Amino acid sequence: MNAEARAKNIKVLIFDVDGVLTDGQIFVIPGPDGHGIESKGFCAHDGLGISLGRLGGLRIGIITKRQSRTVAIRANDLKLEFVYQGQARKMDAINEILAKTHIGISQLCYVGDDIIDLPVMRQCGLAIATANARDEVKAVAHYVTPNRGGFGAGRDAIDFILSAQGVLGKVIEQYLDEANTAAASSDVGVGNM
Repeated sequence: MNAEARAKNIKVLIFDVDGVLTDGQIFVIPGPDGHGIESKGFCAHDGLGISLGRLGGLRIGIITKRQSRTVAIRANDLKLEFVYQGQARKMDAINEILAKTHIGISQLCYVGDDIIDLPVMRQCGLAIATANARDEVKAVAHYVTPNRGGFGAGRDAIDFILSAQGVLGKVIEQYLDEANTAAASSDVGVGNM
């Protein structure tokens, strides 16, 4: 089955964070108490893509090995349904998501960039690697995004799925319709995190 056929079946979309929704850099700034303050950059295109995905019926979340207050704040701003941090074994979180959503793993898409993502990518219905992913990850991916993590790779994944499902154009028009209350409720926060 090719990537487009797999994408038609997707109901849940899960992203890794570092190197997927960010460029993978982690900035640690010394705080006044001697502890570090972590900072990361996120791509606005991905945020709008998440709004489009939700409007198109996708249930969206993240699974990451790191624990980060920065990620928690951004996940809240994006109104993500599934947020799992501190997950060294990502299939544990995936199994929990599958149980909550009552879908099969063939209906789940996972977007990753490094070897920690391989156990999920080897099993899910649609495995997507970012353009900056490690070669081992690209080797198991059904689709590789044209853009790097932190530079629109998340949006690439959403656009690919919604295009394969034949709804991308319709969803864009719904999003642009100022009178559409569903569009307003699916949109990301306003940055007042």
